Amino acid sequence: MIEIAPSILSADFTRLGEQIAAAAAGGAAIIHVDVMDGHFVPNITIGPFIVEAVRRATTLPIDTHLMIENPDQYIPAFAKAGATMISIHPETTYHLHRSLTLIRQSGCQAGLVLNPATPLGYVEEAVEEIDYVLLMSVNPGFGGQRFIPGALGKLRRLRALLDAAGPAGRRIRIEIDGGIVPDNIGEVAAAGAEIFVAGSSVFGQPDPAAAVRELLRRGSSITI
Repeated sequence: MIEIAPSILSADFTRLGEQIAAAAAGGAAIIHVDVMDGHFVPNITIGPFIVEAVRRATTLPIDTHLMIENPDQYIPAFAKAGATMISIHPETTYHLHRSLTLIRQSGCQAGLVLNPATPLGYVEEAVEEIDYVLLMSVNPGFGGQRFIPGALGKLRRLRALLDAAGPAGRRIRIEIDGGIVPDNIGEVAAAGAEIFVAGSSVFGQPDPAAAVRELLRRGSSITI
């Protein structure tokens, strides 16, 4: 079963609550929040206060993707603000195990993010500490980018790695972020992704609810 996680990076912030409600009405399962610091990625976005606003607007899980340096300094604040899931990039922390443990100790699911050129080896070393892997199918920092075709092969290798090395009795899910549209979601689902971050393909459309329904329909049309 696939899940759609609309990214508010592409939402109209003057109507944020309304747009989140529309996405939820269409079947969105998770709300994705992109946090950028202007250092690790070339863009600046939002902080914990927006996560607080999203939490007031929905009961759906909030997936907070930290594209920031020194994430340990901010993980507790995002957890307190209402995040359900927090993911970090291994390049942003000196002690990955400690950072992932902090996420869990803060009451959130811990995610490891892999950029297009980040090796899968990080997953092998951290597999006991993660609940999901967020695979970037674009270079992080901006919405509206095109899907990098090479991400499909990496996705298949990641699924095989997790099936072989993942903790017994606990499935580590794969989330994918970047360039997900109706025309490619079925192929990406067949390769092993289960959670699909979608920004402009949901909030960039006239009817976010209909956009989510179409992604679900197209993504569920291929047997995984």
